Order: sequence, then structure tokens, then C-alpha cells
Amino acid sequence: MDTNQIKSFNRNAETYIDAMLPELETIYKDIHQNPELSMQEVRTAKIAADYLEKYHFEVTANVGAHGVVGLMKNGEGPVVMCRADMDALPVTENTGLPYASTKVGRDQDGVEVGISHVCGHDMHVTWLMGLSRLFSEFRDQWKGTLMVVFQPGEEVGKGAQSMIDGGMMEKFPKPEIILGQHVMVGEAGTVGYRSGAILSAGNSIKVKLFGKGAHGSSPQTSIDPVIMAASTAIRLQTIVSREIAPSENAVLTIGALQAGTKENIIPDDATLKLNIRTFNDGVKDHILSAVKRICCAECSASNASQEPEFTELDSYPLTENDAAATERIAEAFHAQFGDHAYETMPASASEDFSVFGRNWKVPYVFWFVGGTDPETYRAAVEKNQLNSIPSNHSPKFAPGIHPTLKTGLQAMATAALAWLD
Repeated sequence: MDTNQIKSFNRNAETYIDAMLPELETIYKDIHQNPELSMQEVRTAKIAADYLEKYHFEVTANVGAHGVVGLMKNGEGPVVMCRADMDALPVTENTGLPYASTKVGRDQDGVEVGISHVCGHDMHVTWLMGLSRLFSEFRDQWKGTLMVVFQPGEEVGKGAQSMIDGGMMEKFPKPEIILGQHVMVGEAGTVGYRSGAILSAGNSIKVKLFGKGAHGSSPQTSIDPVIMAASTAIRLQTIVSREIAPSENAVLTIGALQAGTKENIIPDDATLKLNIRTFNDGVKDHILSAVKRICCAECSASNASQEPEFTELDSYPLTENDAAATERIAEAFHAQFGDHAYETMPASASEDFSVFGRNWKVPYVFWFVGGTDPETYRAAVEKNQLNSIPSNHSPKFAPGIHPTLKTGLQAMATAALAWLD
């Protein structure tokens, strides 16, 4: 479709979308109150699958764990894939919302944790369900095949690959374009796109440091892994500040330092959990090498009996939007949203969304939808206090339902229509 046809579709659908919003709000609140951890999304997947069947999609469930794929074939034309992730986080919600999650469960290590949708995947699922209904009801205004994909396990970097390994490329037609979006801190009602790298690569590592336990009264008989871990944590922060050029973007975060059980016992070992974000493979390789070099050196300096143990926790590829496809979508976004569509900066968050495009070897485009109350966002900008707004993964992250629901639905519809005839 050209931009005039897209605008015509959206004008015709405007009243229908407004009528859909109460139902979508109910769906959103229900999913928000009933979050499920990564690779455990049984209930959410069933909600999506049942909804697709209601609106006449060919539905396949349990694609790679709990993945759901819906196909709507509507005459000759391109295959367009739209994707949403379903999983929640092991975080206790602290938003104070009347529909806040109080759920608890067990994470992949068997630890009991609070569970909440403080990354916004509940919004993503609701958007895609709304898109499915919209395109089913307006089949007379587009041609081609719409493939909607509800993906598990994004937060652990396993879901997209599990669907590929589960036969997705053999079971379903190859898409011409793959589309995805994410609610972020930003003025609600806006859409941010970018050609090229929009999300960083992400690598998470667990490092186990081995010492020698002893009584707290006899430190001379120990090799203290707590001191070893503390020194390592400080030195690791110099990699980005002293080994990476200021012109390169990189982040190294130590999210966990765990050791010991009692104040008067020096433990045998300590564990660090690291997360690394980069936009360049050369920078990524340098940081990973430097992490191993520093950890081994600190162990040697402490006279540890053995070298540290390194375990990869998860790995996310760079999300790099296709230039020509992004230009096509940007034109459609500006036609639909005017000045509320803008070119965004890349974010140091990571996604496994690009796994689909990389395996199928087709272009993909990923963009951001603002979810912050406009007055709150503008006030924070004026006061230079954007960092005061709770961001994704914060226990207080809570996108405003309106107009975020409508904007995300319109954004995905607009992007899909840029290909569907």
C-alpha cells in the first residue's frame, strides 16, 4: 500500500479501534495481573491462541515451548510477520496500581520470586491481539498473509531461538518483512524509529571465584573470595572507562555479587553476575576478553588455588534495522502520526527479536512506542530529570494505558500495511 491507502485504512478503522479499546484495556489489565515467567507462559499463550481462533486465524500453539503462531491468508500478496513477546520478570511490582501484580513463582534456579510485567510485554501482547482483530474485521481492505507471533522467553534470550528450533521455518511461510515494537519511557502517543543499530547486543556471564574458607577470627588461614570479588568488581568497571574509546557505546553492569552465609565465616567461593551491552562486535569481543583477563589476574593476585569458572547465562544479538525497510516504515509513520513520529537514538537494551530475521535471512524493523504520561514526560524534560521516570525493569515501571494502547496498535497496523497490498 502507499501512504494514501494506509491513511485511508486508518481513517476507516479509527472508530472501530476506539470501540475496541475497552476490551483491550480489560485484556491488558488481566495479563498484567497474571504475569508468567520466561518459558512458563502457559496462560498467556492460551489467551492469545483463543483470541486468534475467535477471529478466524489458523492457529498453531506450542511452537518452541509456548510460542503461538497465527496465520491469516487473504489473497495473493506478501507475507508480513508481526511479533510480540509474552514473558514477565522476576520482580515484585511496586507501582501501587489497582491492577498491580501480586503473583509469586519460582525462577529458573528454583528461587521464589515476585513476578510482574514491568517491561511492558503485557502491552505488546495486547497490541498484537488488537491488530489481529482489526485485520480480520477489515479483510476487504488488504491483501496478502498476516503472520502474528506470540513469543515466549525474551527476557532470558531463549524464546525466539526455541521457536526456530521448534520448526517455525519449516511449518510457516517465509515472511517478506518482520516487524516488532516495544513500549519504552517516552511521551505517550509518539513512535520512535531508527535505521541501523537500534538495540545493543547483550551478553550475560556468571563468574565463580574460588577461595579457601576459614573462621573469621583466623583470616590468615583463608584465601578470601569476598575480597577477591570486591577487587574484581571494581577493576571490571575500568574496562569501559579505560579500554573502550569514548566514541564507542558500551555498558558493563555487575548485577549480583554473592558470597557467604554468616558474618564470622569466610566462604569458599564467591559469584559475580555480569551484563555487557555493545553495538560493535569488535568492542564486544574486547570486553569479553578483558573480563576473563581481569578475573584470572585477580585470582592469581589472591593466590587462589584455581582459575575462575565462566558460565554464559544468555546472549542477545545486535538489533540492526534494515535501511530500506525502515525508510518505508518511517514514511508511513510520518503520514499517520505527523510530528509524533521521530528518529530515535539507539538504546542499550537488548532483544532476541532479530533471531527471526537472521535465521530467515529477511529484513526486519523494530521501533519504540512511548508509554509515559505526556505532561509527566515534558515536565521531566524541562527540569532535566528524565532519569527520575521509572524505566523498564524498575518495580515502578507502569506505562499509561491511554493513549499507549491505541498508538501501539496503530503503529503496528501502519507498518504492516506498508507491505500488505
